Amino acid sequence: MFVSAITMLALVAIYLKSLGLIPFVSSKHLHDLGKYIFAFSIFWTYLWFSQFMLIWYANIPEEVTYFVIRIQEYNVLFFGMLILNFVFPILMLMNSDYKRIPWIIVITGVLVLVGHYIDVYLLVMPSTVGLNWSFGIVEIASICFFAGLFIFIVGTALGKVNLDPGNDPFMKESKNYHF
Repeated sequence: MFVSAITMLALVAIYLKSLGLIPFVSSKHLHDLGKYIFAFSIFWTYLWFSQFMLIWYANIPEEVTYFVIRIQEYNVLFFGMLILNFVFPILMLMNSDYKRIPWIIVITGVLVLVGHYIDVYLLVMPSTVGLNWSFGIVEIASICFFAGLFIFIVGTALGKVNLDPGNDPFMKESKNYHF
């Protein structure tokens, strides 16, 4: 979930910068957020593969069934989730220059969020409904509900405060940020 939080932070920062509300955020700041998305996508893959390898190598029937049903019955979602959460962020964010381009961060961020939604979907659905799974109005409505709730809460909170920190003692260092 940490990579999802960093991704949403990057998407909100890009949106606020496009509105001109945070002009002090530079491409260097966006580069750092892109590095975090890249690093935590790799970390997620490391944890996921460690779990997969341990279960596969142990070959205990009670545990292997976790992956058997997901690979056999949820095949497209399972491998699509791996592509969206690992392959795509690596290909898009490996180059250092790409992390400074807002639309690349937006596309990568949206696909990472979709991939993590599918990951959570695959954690829950095979155990609850088995082979009778579907993606319908309930899933779409839940995504719309939580997206709207997020936009409402974050928009309301950001509307109440000044986004320019003003007298922050570290603001000068942040504006002259270099690496």
